[in-house]
Amino acid sequence: MSFDQGRRPGAADLALAVVVATVQLAGALATPGVAALDYAAVLCGSLVLVAWRWSPLLALLVSTPCMLVYAAEATPGPPAAFPVLISVFASVRAGHPLLAAGAATLFLGGTLAANLAEATTKSPQEIIQGTTLLLGWFVAAGVAATVSKHRQAFLRQAEERAAEAERSREETARRRASEERLRIARELHDSLTHSISIIKVQVGVAVHLARKRGEEVPAALVAIQEASGDAIRELRATLEVLRDPDPDQPGDGPDQGGSRLDRLGELVHRARSTGLPATLTITGEQQGLPADVDRAAYRIVQEALTNVGRHAGQASALVRIDYRPDELVVQVDDDGTAHPDRPPAPGVGLLGMRERVTALGGRLRAEPRAEGGFTVRAELPVRGSSLPAKSSSLPVKGLS
Repeated sequence: MSFDQGRRPGAADLALAVVVATVQLAGALATPGVAALDYAAVLCGSLVLVAWRWSPLLALLVSTPCMLVYAAEATPGPPAAFPVLISVFASVRAGHPLLAAGAATLFLGGTLAANLAEATTKSPQEIIQGTTLLLGWFVAAGVAATVSKHRQAFLRQAEERAAEAERSREETARRRASEERLRIARELHDSLTHSISIIKVQVGVAVHLARKRGEEVPAALVAIQEASGDAIRELRATLEVLRDPDPDQPGDGPDQGGSRLDRLGELVHRARSTGLPATLTITGEQQGLPADVDRAAYRIVQEALTNVGRHAGQASALVRIDYRPDELVVQVDDDGTAHPDRPPAPGVGLLGMRERVTALGGRLRAEPRAEGGFTVRAELPVRGSSLPAKSSSLPVKGLS
């Protein structure tokens, strides 16, 4: 049995106490001259072993005098020392060697005195042999307890070293991940931010010159100007997340400034300005969403509209957002050239959608429609609200 000082007795402790008490009672019944007091001492000194692990000193302080009374009155021999031996073993393991040695000395001295008083029935040689045997048993119990104590200390140290090594590995992994995030942030800043800024400046110049000449500014230029501005803002916010020393902590990150779904109208409007007929429909009672659900829903619509513009040809798109009590359903349908007989090869965009939805424990369906075109449907579970609740759904103006 494992040693666990401080815990309550279990079935194994109770079984040990009952077995020892049974053995001692059997020995007492076979010994002549045993009085009622001796039986009471045997029961008390044996049954107290139920506490030998969770309170070894209690077992030692009760079993020693009780079994000494029994041994002095009835002189049953070495078996009477079994409860005391177990208590000595437990006390040494618990870190009380002096008390255990005192109890063993008291028991040995008492039994030796009782045996000397009964010298008429026992020879001096038998008395010496019995006392020596008991002394050897007590020494063996003390040695075994000391070895067991050191073994447990070694096991605890090994567990602590293993835990410390695991913490060190985790810290090393976090440090390397942080360094990699910083490297990616630097690369993004030095490449994409510069390139997008140039695009924004060039488009701004083109818009300015067109207006200066009194010409109508092409809608595509305006859409590029708006998209480049949004891209710069989101890229900067993403760089802040990458440079965050503790990215696992919840925060606004790229979503700073409110819900992304509040800007779906702008996203659909920008798609329409590039020549893609797009419609946005919102149903259900709009409610606050967790930041990760809000972000995933926006990104799914953004990627789906991008795919429609790239691959669907002369198609139109319908974006539907359905607020439900326990989930948010995002669906984007187009009437493009996709067909069940010619399913498109999944690209990085669809893979990213699936990863986002899977991370939230949701379901994603992205496949050609039977009537032609392509559908993307994501069902995102809502685990709680991280944004203030909104009023009931209102019609989206200018997007139907």
